[in-house]
Amino acid sequence: MKGDDTIKLSTRQEQIIKIIQENQPITGEAIADKIGLTRATLRPDLAVLSMCKIINAKPKVGYFISEAKSNEDLTDKLMSIKLSDVKSMPIVVNESTSVYDAIVTLFLENVGTLFVVDNKVLKGIVSRKDLLKATMGGGDLSTMPIGVIMTRVPKAVYCTEDESIIDAAEKIIEHEVDCIPIIEFDN
Repeated sequence: MKGDDTIKLSTRQEQIIKIIQENQPITGEAIADKIGLTRATLRPDLAVLSMCKIINAKPKVGYFISEAKSNEDLTDKLMSIKLSDVKSMPIVVNESTSVYDAIVTLFLENVGTLFVVDNKVLKGIVSRKDLLKATMGGGDLSTMPIGVIMTRVPKAVYCTEDESIIDAAEKIIEHEVDCIPIIEFDN
C-alpha cells in the first residue's frame, strides 16, 4: 500500500510475515510454535494480514506470502537499484564517423545502439533502425557522416545516474527505444 493508504504493522505481524517468507507454506500452528504463542492468539494478526492481502491461506496447505506483497517487495527492491550500479560502458563514435564505419562498429561490438559524442559530450544516438534507413536511402555510406542520420540530443531520451532501473524501464517502454544513455550534467 502506498500514499495515504499506508498502514503500520505491529512487531508481531512483521515477525509473522518473516516466518511465512522463510517457511511458506506454513500452518498457523507452526507459526504459533515458532513465536511461542497459541494459534488463537495469532488469529487476529493472521486475519489482518489476510485482509490486507499481504498473506494468503489455503486449507490443508497453510499460509504463504501473497503475489501482491511479493510484487510490492520486488518493486521496492528494483526502485532501490540505481543506474549508477548497473550501467555498462557505452560504445561511442565521433560525429564525423562514416555511416559505413558505424555499421561495422555496431556489428563488431555486438550492440544495437551507438552514442555519438564530441569531446565526451553526447551529441546524438544512432540505432540499428537509423542505420537501416540510411542503407535504404542509397547514398554513399563510406562518405556520409553519422551526424546526418543520428537522433540529436534535444530529441533523445536519457537518464541520470541517480535514477532507478524502474525509471529507465518506464522510459524505454514509453518511448519505444532499445537503449538509454546515462548522462551527467556539468555543475
